[in-house]
Amino acid sequence: MARRHHFHRERHLTGRIGWLRAAVLGANDGVVSTASLIVGVAAAHATHSAILTAGVASLVAGAMSMAAGEYVSVSSQADMEEAETEVERKELENDSAGELRELANIYVKRGLTTQLAHDVAVQLTEHNALDAHLRDELGISETVKARPVQAAIASAISYAAGAALPLLLAALVAATLVVPVVSVSSLVLLAILGAMAARAGGAPIVAGALRMLIWGTFALAATAGIGALIGGAV
Repeated sequence: MARRHHFHRERHLTGRIGWLRAAVLGANDGVVSTASLIVGVAAAHATHSAILTAGVASLVAGAMSMAAGEYVSVSSQADMEEAETEVERKELENDSAGELRELANIYVKRGLTTQLAHDVAVQLTEHNALDAHLRDELGISETVKARPVQAAIASAISYAAGAALPLLLAALVAATLVVPVVSVSSLVLLAILGAMAARAGGAPIVAGALRMLIWGTFALAATAGIGALIGGAV
């Protein structure tokens, strides 16, 4: 009878690192920034049109700012990775024997015997020396490699998506109801986002929701208080 081979497939979360951080940061910032600005302006007793103008400005400017910031930040990381790759490539060309010993020592420190570490280093070097050194010496791999354009797009889209709900609610309700409606709905959305991000990242869902909820509450309370003070003074 033929033997059936069952392959054990594991699903790890490291492949999500590139876009998850940017998407979560963008959505969270979109909700907090836009909702806080809308609540602050509404608390200052501004007109409905002024509240909506502030919300739209926050959505557009914030999405562009997030995209630019992520692109520059991740591009710097990509530049560093490229520079490290070039340094490693030259070291392999100039001192391949020394690099082989360095790779073997890494495996020894991870628990392999000296002979096995040497054999593994030799085989990996023959397969792809640069890839082996980037991954095991510097921690650079295709999975976690910096991707500036992907990060910028994820940030802009997620920011706009996060900002859309408080803006939409502000447009649908009367000016007198903007503060309570936008505040409560935004806090609920932040809790959901925190739970989703925690689940996607393999972290406790409740802890992720609470983190978002606490910081969102602080931001909304601060801007509402400032808006009320400014509105009262004017």
